[in-house]
Amino acid sequence: MARDGAIHVCQSCGAVHGKWSGQCGACGQWNSIVEESRSAPPGALKPAASSRTRGVQFETLQSDTPEPPRIVTGVTEFDRVCGGGVVPGSAILLSGDPGVGKSTLLLDVAGRAAMSGRRVAYISGEEAVEQIRARAKRMGLEKAPVELASATALREILGTLKREKFDIVIVDSIQTLWSDAHEAGPGSVTQVRACAGEMVRLAKSQGVAVVLVGHVTKDGQVAGPRVVEHMVDAVLSFEGERGYPFRILRAGKNRFGATDEIGVFEMGDAGLREVANPSALFLGEGKDRAPGAAVFAGIEGSRPVLVEVQALVSKSAYGTPRRAVVGWDTGRLAMVLAVLEARCGFGFGDQDVYLNVAGGLRINEPAADLAAAAALVSSATDMPLPQGCVVFGEISLSGEIRAVGRAEARLREAQKLGFDQALSPPLTVKDKGVKVTAVNRLTEAVERISQNRY
Repeated sequence: MARDGAIHVCQSCGAVHGKWSGQCGACGQWNSIVEESRSAPPGALKPAASSRTRGVQFETLQSDTPEPPRIVTGVTEFDRVCGGGVVPGSAILLSGDPGVGKSTLLLDVAGRAAMSGRRVAYISGEEAVEQIRARAKRMGLEKAPVELASATALREILGTLKREKFDIVIVDSIQTLWSDAHEAGPGSVTQVRACAGEMVRLAKSQGVAVVLVGHVTKDGQVAGPRVVEHMVDAVLSFEGERGYPFRILRAGKNRFGATDEIGVFEMGDAGLREVANPSALFLGEGKDRAPGAAVFAGIEGSRPVLVEVQALVSKSAYGTPRRAVVGWDTGRLAMVLAVLEARCGFGFGDQDVYLNVAGGLRINEPAADLAAAAALVSSATDMPLPQGCVVFGEISLSGEIRAVGRAEARLREAQKLGFDQALSPPLTVKDKGVKVTAVNRLTEAVERISQNRY
């Protein structure tokens, strides 16, 4: 029987239930409902002492107050994703799989920012101070004036941060903090929501930039209620495929910058290393291009990136052909295959199709349609594309090749890396360093690839 004043909260989505059940009706998770004591939520209104209230004062959009300068931490890729630096008074949530390098990244940010004259506090609830010092020594940051602390009590942390003036405060992680105003255990929905709310209020009232580390669940979502993502100003995800040394920092939400910027890092023995030219990492090192490989000239945020798209088409040994995709949208592949069958006469009904984006990068823009189609046609006809050719363009259901944005930046990046040909829709830009082969329809592209005419 439930205790008086107790509620049952799903630890996956934060839904409140009147009684315990094996499955949450809101998110469908099993064995995620935990009994918690009923307490006032953080920020709940107290009964007013008087019926007279002061009311709300409205202001206009015009203001003479200049924007505060951003805090440049010195980690260029991190500053790029944040929009040019960390904004004072902002709250940032950094999430990622266990072992991907979140603590290493933030220690690098803290160390470089501290060496540039900023006062930085690094609070860890998972590691002892000596462990952090050992990592800093391995990274060459043992002389950085970062102020370390190992604490989990929210009241003590807030009391110290209100007395001291910091520029950046890093909390690793938000799931380890606990507030004595709630009886729920650390990591529960109630505690995560309350502690995150207090840290965000501290950032706004004190003008300090707060970076919170958040664990992720098995499906890749930030552990705890989704309301935490709405509290903060930016949600950054640190991604990395197993078996690859590359790490990609991506912004899923950013109130002070673009949400399509990425930062690329390489994990090594001495920590993370920034990658200034990610195109060189994601491209193959072979001198001759094999059949089924096409180089896609893409755009990630404001940065052009060249990446190799690999395809393999083989006879299916079973009745149902396989469709396996790594680094691209499965639905997008099905659409490209359907257009190739309906408009170009290719038959994939008895063929296994495998598509892979080399280097562990995930592509989201529609401009990769033509590159995927070129790789599929190249594999099906056993005809390799030229070594110095890049491909980009969006495919419509009618088989038309549609124009994409920022074509000039794509060609400039290709020229910088030694590519001299491009297979793309008709372009208005003229770049003398790259010979552009314009195709209006997918049938034209298929004919040129199968006959090796560029």
